[in-house]
Amino acid sequence: MEQDEVMFWSGEFGDSYTERNKGEQFVSSNTALFASALKKASGIESILEIGCNRGLNLKALKHLLPQATLTGIDVNANALEEVTEWGEATVLNCSLEQYDSDQMYDLVFTKGVLIHISPQNLATAYEKLFEFSRSYLLVAEYFSPTPQEVEYRGHSGKLFKRDFAGELLELYPNLSLIDYGFCYRLDRIFPQDNITWFLLEKH
Repeated sequence: MEQDEVMFWSGEFGDSYTERNKGEQFVSSNTALFASALKKASGIESILEIGCNRGLNLKALKHLLPQATLTGIDVNANALEEVTEWGEATVLNCSLEQYDSDQMYDLVFTKGVLIHISPQNLATAYEKLFEFSRSYLLVAEYFSPTPQEVEYRGHSGKLFKRDFAGELLELYPNLSLIDYGFCYRLDRIFPQDNITWFLLEKH
């Protein structure tokens, strides 16, 4: 993320996003999504989430993979306070571009994060995702076969749809597509915001 993007998501707008996205219904829906997305994966003992916010995805994964160690990064310090209080994940207040570690993770994933990264910064984001993954990459984002920008709550330059998984597969030949799926906003039991997910394996 560029500095203005970091300020946007770490400030008042990011706080409002965190406040909107809370409650057990989100955790239940996320648990269903990850149960489906990871059904063809195995041996996941360490997980890194890029853009973990208040930890709703990490809490869902703790239900499914209680033995896995969880790590999350996010630019919004207020959101991370809740994850810290939860006590089941290691969190760092930084952007994907700022994050650096000698550790690799069995699963690295984003959910609703790549869509908010400016297209000119995606190559760096992809490189980081690939670098930190030992086995699997999961991207759960808004999909479009061709890149397009969408106005986001009255703001321009803050939301972009494209084929993130396809671009990763083109960039890194030793990634392969394992599975993919769609989660609909009007699902009567486990709704999601029209998320398309792709599970990639690193060879």
